[in-house]
Amino acid sequence: MKRRTFLKSSLISLTGAMLPVKGFGADDDIIWMTLATINSYLYADKSHPGNPKPAPGELFIPPLIDAQTQNGLKKFSLKIQEGRHTFFSGTSTQTYGINGNYLGPTLYMRRGEKVSITYTNSLRESTTMHGHGMHVPAAMDGGPHQTIRPGSKWTTTYTVNQKACTNWYHPHYMGKTAEQVYKGLAGLIYIEDEESMLLGLPNQYAVNDIPLVVQDRRFTANKQLDYSPTTREIRQGYMGNTFLVNGVVSPYFNAEASLLRLRILNGSNARVYRFSFSDQRDFHIIAGDNSFLPEPVRVGEVRLSPGERVEIVVDLKGDLGNSFSLMDLSSGANLLTLRVNKRANTSASLPKQLTSTLEFPHFANAVRTRRFDLGMANMHMAINRKTMSLNRIDEFVPLNALEIWEVRNTMNMNHNFHIHATHFIVLERNGSSANVQPHERAYKDVVFMPPGSRVKLLVKMTDYRDRNNAYMYHCHILEHEDDGMMGQFVVT
Repeated sequence: MKRRTFLKSSLISLTGAMLPVKGFGADDDIIWMTLATINSYLYADKSHPGNPKPAPGELFIPPLIDAQTQNGLKKFSLKIQEGRHTFFSGTSTQTYGINGNYLGPTLYMRRGEKVSITYTNSLRESTTMHGHGMHVPAAMDGGPHQTIRPGSKWTTTYTVNQKACTNWYHPHYMGKTAEQVYKGLAGLIYIEDEESMLLGLPNQYAVNDIPLVVQDRRFTANKQLDYSPTTREIRQGYMGNTFLVNGVVSPYFNAEASLLRLRILNGSNARVYRFSFSDQRDFHIIAGDNSFLPEPVRVGEVRLSPGERVEIVVDLKGDLGNSFSLMDLSSGANLLTLRVNKRANTSASLPKQLTSTLEFPHFANAVRTRRFDLGMANMHMAINRKTMSLNRIDEFVPLNALEIWEVRNTMNMNHNFHIHATHFIVLERNGSSANVQPHERAYKDVVFMPPGSRVKLLVKMTDYRDRNNAYMYHCHILEHEDDGMMGQFVVT
């Protein structure tokens, strides 16, 4: 019995998650072989932790974790760690990762579940871990106040209380967010609800439902990550000349000749992408940051600023034997090659209606308007001429009050605007609702702000009131955030 207890704890420690182990409770030799296999794999020199190593150039799919529920609580265990990752053949690059060498696993949650995520910080520096897009109490938000010091742990616990969407988690440590994300700290969160599971959309993870974390990076001459922004690059945002998808340079994916669902995160520090396909085919947008669109929208491209997400469906039914690329029209880079070389095992179809439960309150019912000017103060990035201070609360927002937040980019450079805790509606861009982009016509948490632009957002804080713990609002170009373009609010 002692041997089995040790084996079980060892397996949990090695896998980093409370996952069921097939064969446990059977012959002990099977368990010993399983343990040895996991141990040899985890401590091997490999470039893609968590899954078997792909062939060169093949798209890596982060492992999906659907943790076991114990006593009504779904528990995730994540380790923030240093690692070495192979971006280039024959070269090992120093990185950060979560339960692995670079990036982190995808967490699967369902609406109504009570979850806890315990982060263990094995780095030699402090960090935090923010659930971007998650509607949670302020004390569970993982912002700059919830520091995880080296060698310590932090647990966020909450009930999943939002619509189906694709969110993500990343550091939010004051002044170090950009560098820590750059080194590899990020992962996705899939949330499903009863409505989404009945739509019949492609939902086989790693088969026809594919997560794509798109990033740009710079490397030194010896292929190490180069994060060394000058003052000018802090102002403009730090951009690289090498493009990664899920940590792989110029990958390919072997797809079925059916509908393919791509969940795209702009995980770059500063780059704005215009996603399209190399053969100029149309595709359908089905979801933005925090919810499905009411119905699919057919487009030829979609623009995403840092932190934004979009779900698209591309029809590959007539493409068996063909290849084409997901590309960025702004840079001309081919990001991911799709090789349609598998016959379909399923027959998913695109529904005409995606959701009937979005609520769009009328802006005339808003009780106040708040204004936020993105600019500079004392040679640093600022909002309303104030740079970020952890010791100052900038806004006091009443619970359940419908408000308009008017945001203006007063500078000749790109910004965007992210609000924690809530999901807003983009009412208008530059004075007209006609300028709202297709993927912005649902619930969002990040909105792109080109030079000189302005937006009006319909905002309502619900469920969580806390005068002692603050949420953030900020530009999600990470160098701008770190430089001071961030503020704090409490819900009263």
